[in-house]
Amino acid sequence: MEEAAPLPLLLPSHPPSPLPPSKFAEAEFPFPPPGAVFQQSPTTLPSGVVPSFPSSWERWALESLLRAFLLLLFLPAAHFLYQEKGECHFLNGTQRVRLLLRSFYDRQEIDYIDSDLGKYVAVTPLGQPDVDKWNKDEVYLQYWKAQVDSVCRHNYQLYSYKAAKREEPKPTVTISPTKMDPASPNTILLCTARGFYPLEIEVRWLKNGQLEEEGVSFGEEFQNGDWTYQLQVILETQPQQGDVYTCQVEHASLEAPITVQWEPRSSSSAKKKLWIGIMGAVIGVAFLAVGLFSYLKSKKGESGGLEERLWGGKHPGEGFHQAQQVTKRVSLRNIFGKFCSWRGY
Repeated sequence: MEEAAPLPLLLPSHPPSPLPPSKFAEAEFPFPPPGAVFQQSPTTLPSGVVPSFPSSWERWALESLLRAFLLLLFLPAAHFLYQEKGECHFLNGTQRVRLLLRSFYDRQEIDYIDSDLGKYVAVTPLGQPDVDKWNKDEVYLQYWKAQVDSVCRHNYQLYSYKAAKREEPKPTVTISPTKMDPASPNTILLCTARGFYPLEIEVRWLKNGQLEEEGVSFGEEFQNGDWTYQLQVILETQPQQGDVYTCQVEHASLEAPITVQWEPRSSSSAKKKLWIGIMGAVIGVAFLAVGLFSYLKSKKGESGGLEERLWGGKHPGEGFHQAQQVTKRVSLRNIFGKFCSWRGY
């Protein structure tokens, strides 16, 4: 069985309006009278195929669905942003207070209410309809005028008391040297200021007391998560022996600027050579002392041998004592009538 070719679908741009019965004949397309019966012509449609004619309302619904599908398929999603921002401006404490309530659409200000003016003001044509409506509402305008006292002055007294008792966090400053390339003569000096609030801070590098601007780069302020910030200022330089680098920090919490100094030290190879030289000198002195001691000892041994031959001992006192003992023995033997001879060495 062959399928019938699809009928062309003509969709109206809007739902059709019902026509009165008297206008049926004048319509561009005839409506069948009540009770009319459609008959199939065997010459136009294959056998067994029943024609289907969508109604005008079905066509309009299908058209709307198709349009919505095309919009979702081909058009990007739209994003709109509406914001309101309240500002309290103070002059001489709370002597004069001004309240501004500003409205923004897609980051563009469209209108605002000014407590000094007592009404809304349109900034762009987009905000004009709301301004016209709100300026006619006296109750709404009086409500915002009352916010000058209930919000601005109230919060000023509250936060002034807290600000008087609050101690602003002071920054801590450190300097860290590092080398990005071991073969490069340049040294990277990192001056880090941590734990300060508010955000405004001034950090500068000094070399031998002079402001250093070449090779200085500033990092971004980072939040520490406790309402305090930290900042790094980098200096790339070639330090020489005797140079003094100073990181100077000024902040609202400080009565005087903080200064931290850094001086270049000897490299590890220079330190190693220095220690090798010191150890060599110590070993040389030790060998010299041993040699001198051996020389003096040998000289002392030679003089002791001569004394032994003369006195019979290692020193004159000992030789004299031995000679005295020999003389005594000879004297005793002579008492008994014996003759004893003594031979010196």
